[in-house]
Amino acid sequence: MALLAPQASLNAADTAWMMTSTALVLLMTLPGIALFYAGMVRRKNVLATMAGVVAIAAMVSLTWFALGYSLAFTPGWPWLGNLSRIGFSGFGFSGFEYLKDAGQVAVSHVAPNVPESVYAMFQLSFAIITTALVLGAFVERMRFSALLWFALLWSVLVYAPVAHWVWEPGGWLAQMGALDFAGGSVVHVNAGIAGLVCAYALGPRRGYGREAFEPYSLALTMTGAGLLWVGWFGFNAGSAVAADGRAGLAMLVTHIAAAAGAMSWMIGEWIVRRSPSLLGLCSGLVAGLVAITPAAGFVTPLAALAIGAIAGLACYWGATGLKHLLGADDSLDVFGVHGIGGIVGALLTGVFADPRISGATGNVLTQAIAVGSVAIYSATGTAIVLFLVHVLVGLRVDPESELVGLDLAQHKEHLGA
Repeated sequence: MALLAPQASLNAADTAWMMTSTALVLLMTLPGIALFYAGMVRRKNVLATMAGVVAIAAMVSLTWFALGYSLAFTPGWPWLGNLSRIGFSGFGFSGFEYLKDAGQVAVSHVAPNVPESVYAMFQLSFAIITTALVLGAFVERMRFSALLWFALLWSVLVYAPVAHWVWEPGGWLAQMGALDFAGGSVVHVNAGIAGLVCAYALGPRRGYGREAFEPYSLALTMTGAGLLWVGWFGFNAGSAVAADGRAGLAMLVTHIAAAAGAMSWMIGEWIVRRSPSLLGLCSGLVAGLVAITPAAGFVTPLAALAIGAIAGLACYWGATGLKHLLGADDSLDVFGVHGIGGIVGALLTGVFADPRISGATGNVLTQAIAVGSVAIYSATGTAIVLFLVHVLVGLRVDPESELVGLDLAQHKEHLGA
């Protein structure tokens, strides 16, 4: 049965803000991530990278509709939800019949002041971007058919359970008191660890470490980074699930952290490489955004400054020194930026969470347990998904296809002159 509420009990401002936030988060993927990633790959793989982002957005939309939302955001067990929302059932129906009373609307127990259709769509945009982030670790070498199967299986078997653990009130990490306002563990640690596993499983690109891989267009990457920065206001402030003061504070601290991340990465790179780069500035602002995500509804602007600055330096190391130590060809530094940034942000949430803002008190040990649990599950689940995909269709393109580029080899398309 649907959870019903009188239409009059809905908050119009909250509903409008949630619909706007949903559009902003979707903008982060289409075209934000598509441009951000496409600008960093080689010319021969630009269209394939963009096609991968679009395909993931479409595939995850269908898996979320079919099963993902129900597993993630319905009450059930500490590990997983129930099946009452399969196919978005109950949103406009009472059982299998249309609601006779037009004054009633289905709402989620997590967000009772907005229609459940709006809340489900908001969370869908998160499922999309999380899966799309993983793409950056294996671009330029995975089969397109494998990418489709990966998106289908990973979004249901890995993303949905983790979202339930943290964001559904009955989830075991939520019950433990883990704080994750908008996705530090659910989105960024999850995607970062998955990306690292994918990079190991597929192996390095041909010529990796022996020849220069020139990015196609850092102008595209900067455009994508700008869209991410703007869209992140929906990501974080929208997670307040209300048009209120907490949403306003989340927007403010998000911007401060992004700026601090850009500056700290730039300074670190300037000292080490003797020159600041556009790519470094873009990567730094994303690092700041990633790290403030779990903390946005719990910390002050001064704490956000510290979180962004620490994350910028940590992620610079993650994309350079740590990447070298790990020896994985994580093509676009998904683990170095999102994995490391998510870990830093989640732990610092435990340090800086101010109970005067939300009533929640941070605990570093609880945060560490959440990060570790998500990392272990993501690594294990991703490895299983990759094995299944390998058995079904194979993971990697042949050497000739990789040499000519995936634009032509997989899609029979190429960039014009």
